[in-house]
Amino acid sequence: MSNKFTPISKIGEFELISRILKDSSNKHKSTKKGTGDDSAVIEHFAKKDCLISTDMLAEGVHFDPTYTPLKHLGYKSIIVNISDICAMNGIATHALVSLGIPNKYSVEHIEELYSGIHTACKNYSIDLIGGDTTSSASGLIISVTIIGEPSSTDLSYRSGAQPNDVVFVSGDLGGAYLGLQILEREKQIFMEDQKSQPELTQYSTILEKQLKPEARVDIIRELRKLRITPSAMIDLSDGLSSDLRHICKASGVGVKIFENKIPVAEETSEVASELNISPLFCALHGGEDYEILFTAPATLHQKITKISSIKAVGHITSDKNKIELITSSEQTIDLSSEGWDPFLVKK
Repeated sequence: MSNKFTPISKIGEFELISRILKDSSNKHKSTKKGTGDDSAVIEHFAKKDCLISTDMLAEGVHFDPTYTPLKHLGYKSIIVNISDICAMNGIATHALVSLGIPNKYSVEHIEELYSGIHTACKNYSIDLIGGDTTSSASGLIISVTIIGEPSSTDLSYRSGAQPNDVVFVSGDLGGAYLGLQILEREKQIFMEDQKSQPELTQYSTILEKQLKPEARVDIIRELRKLRITPSAMIDLSDGLSSDLRHICKASGVGVKIFENKIPVAEETSEVASELNISPLFCALHGGEDYEILFTAPATLHQKITKISSIKAVGHITSDKNKIELITSSEQTIDLSSEGWDPFLVKK
């Protein structure tokens, strides 16, 4: 990025839009008209359901510009929306991005943000087909609308879990939450001594999980290859306990999960120990892992666990809304929902 910053007011909204969209290219035949008109035109998904989701990232609530690189922020803004489409057993195809921009951000800042947006769209074969820009009297606001289609003939809803279904998760949990704790710690150190330089090399994996997550499109494709449609599905954005609660509430069921089955990476455990935080707490309540949580009949257990990054962590019960954790010492703990809630963020 150039050291010389150009005020957005110098070039205006339309020139800014022209600059940030110059690298856009369409990848799908269904995109008849992308950017450059009053509306995008995409071919109707004939005889298919169309998936649409939207998500917003607000400065000071979802990200802190002190330690969030703008390129990573742009990338993440697309990824969290792709993850929502994955959570329906779908594949994202198109995106619209709208920005509320405060005066402190220059043209170069927004171009850097869009470099991350374009990279995510390229990596996940997303057509960027429009959006909007306006000024913001407070912080930067990024709003993304994502469009997708089913990866197979059937969608997966939160409401389909049945008693005796097995509960599966992809990847490992808790790393993103710990990445945030490290960033907040280093910010505090810097605020007290601005000559200090953070030492973050040993935290690279968990920092990437927080700053530059990936959507588990690979899991959706693997399930499609196996011709498996999960009975219920959600992405892990708010924390395992909260997202299990969403499935249980929608399906009218309960769940038992087992502490010794919850996947936590070695690095996550080591950093949790360093910060004197329980790795289990991070996995249950941390959020922003963007892994996939889903249920399926027990008859499919062996077939599903052939996917290397999938682990069975529990099973669905008929006890409506009862969420139980069976600890390693065989104690039963009634889990309350303690996932991340933007309206409960401490100011």
